[in-house]
Parts: sequence; structure tokens; C-alpha cells
Amino acid sequence: MIRVNLLRAALLAGMSLVLPGLGHAEGVLPVPAMDVPPAPTPQTAIFAGGCFWGIQGVFEHIKGVTRAVSGYAGGTVPNPSYEAVSSGSTGHAESVRVTFDPAQVSYGTLLRIFFSVALDPTEVNRQGPDWGTQYRSVLFTNGAEQDRVARAYVAQLDAAHVFPRPIATQIVPDTGFAPAEGYHQDYLELHPYAPYIAINDMPKVRALEASFPQNWQAKPVLVGKQGAGS
Repeated sequence: MIRVNLLRAALLAGMSLVLPGLGHAEGVLPVPAMDVPPAPTPQTAIFAGGCFWGIQGVFEHIKGVTRAVSGYAGGTVPNPSYEAVSSGSTGHAESVRVTFDPAQVSYGTLLRIFFSVALDPTEVNRQGPDWGTQYRSVLFTNGAEQDRVARAYVAQLDAAHVFPRPIATQIVPDTGFAPAEGYHQDYLELHPYAPYIAINDMPKVRALEASFPQNWQAKPVLVGKQGAGS
């Protein structure tokens, strides 16, 4: 795997690794001043911020999330493969499509958790040991309300200077999502002791449990029990 090789090379070279999700000192970010109104039906949103293994692992442990699928978004090539996306030539970002019950967790709360524990949103085309446009940070919004709330929250965080640099996360409409290959689904849960996961991603899940106990669910919602779908 490309990212595993990069991590191994960095460790052998004695490089320091900046762990995603640790880009600010406060730990838990402010509550969004604006949120999407409650809806009677399940909602979806797509989040990208580096390797999808860790992002999926975080969302699978959030109470109210009923499904979190790793995949590819933001590109122009139909039916992208991991190898093609990893080349950086398809325009896709490794992403996670999240289905959630807005009666249990709001879109604003998902944004707050995402920016608090899942990534360093000030990085451009990079998270931790992974480099390239496929690892860029993006909020792929589903409709005008999500777009409005996402932009307002980024502006709120930047105005509060909770990060040492401006937030680089892009906010763009969702134009399509392709589920990743089966071996990428539930990767964090299936391989918790793999070096890449242990170093880069398990700290995010532990931070979620510690910082958002009211949103934490110990039993993850696994794709493997449902299938990745379309």
C-alpha cells in the first residue's frame, strides 16, 4: 500500500509525523452557531480529510450515524479504482459518505467532531504521512442548508483563531460518490494494530470517545454487515 510505504520510509528516516486531528490546542471546538434544521428522514453528507480508513473509523463510532462508507468523491472519472485515485490523476479525494439520523445527531455536530478529532484542516493536500490531492480536506455538501452551515462554521472557527493557520478545507457540492473496494471498508476495526492505524487513526477514535462522550457509541456501525452499496 502506498501510504504504508510512506509511513515506513518516514519512520526509518527519523522524520517527525504530524498526526491529523491534533492541529489545535483546545481539543474540543466551539459549538456551531448555525445548524441544519431537524429533518424527519435520514440525511447524508460526505467528508474527506486524508486516508479514509481513519475518517470512516471515527464516524462509525458516532451515535446517530447509521452508515459510513469509504469511497471516492470529487473526481471526473467514472468507477474509479484505488490505484487510479492514488495516482492523483482522477480528481477524486478519499472520502466517507455518512448517513445519519438528524433526530440523534445534527450536521453541525458532525462538523464539530470532524474538525475536532478527525484531521488537521489547515493542511493542503496532505494529512499525516499521506501527500497528494487525493488526500485533500473537503466537505462535499448535500444541498444549500449543509453548504450554508459548513461555510458558517469554517468562518466561525477562523474568526476564533482556534487553529494556528487558516482552515484549508474546501466546501463543494456533492456531485457523486463511488464506494471503495471491499478491503477498504471497516479497515480500522479489522486492523486496529496495523502500524499505520495504530499511529495515525486510533488516536482519532480515542479522542472522539474522550472528548465527545455524549456522541460516542462503543459498538461501531460496520459496512461489512450491510455491504458498501452504491
